[in-house]
Amino acid sequence: MTMALCSSSFEHQGEIPMKYTCEGEDISPPLAWSGAPEETRSLILIVDDPDVPDPAAPVRTWVHWVLYNIPPSTKGLPEATQSGDLPPGTREGLNDWERKGYGGPCPPIGRHRYLHKLYALDTELPDLGSPTKVELEEAMEGHVLAKTELIGTYEKQR
Repeated sequence: MTMALCSSSFEHQGEIPMKYTCEGEDISPPLAWSGAPEETRSLILIVDDPDVPDPAAPVRTWVHWVLYNIPPSTKGLPEATQSGDLPPGTREGLNDWERKGYGGPCPPIGRHRYLHKLYALDTELPDLGSPTKVELEEAMEGHVLAKTELIGTYEKQR
């Protein structure tokens, strides 16, 4: 079985509804997943935008959400997930606003891609405090069993 990640709010490569962006309620979309390998000990979710500042001339990737040590029995996250709603044992890293939690799409120019990446690991990571995406990627190196991705797009309406 192949690992899969989806949302009931938008299709892969489809437009993320305004509700989940800085122009709306700025809440996380509902996410669901399946197919993690049997030997999975934890899951990691990273949401980022590789098109900053302009998709025609990207300079950097902007990190929107970092979660790790999600229990493998977890099958998704509901809409508007907050710190207190996370499955027991789940840890949060820092986004590029230098805070924990979800920060929605808010592209300065053009239509950006938002990569929702889910990784299955063969281990539960130690307490890393509030790691950045880079620190988390270093910690998970050599432990990734499977990866799946859901891409949504958004362009500011105002």
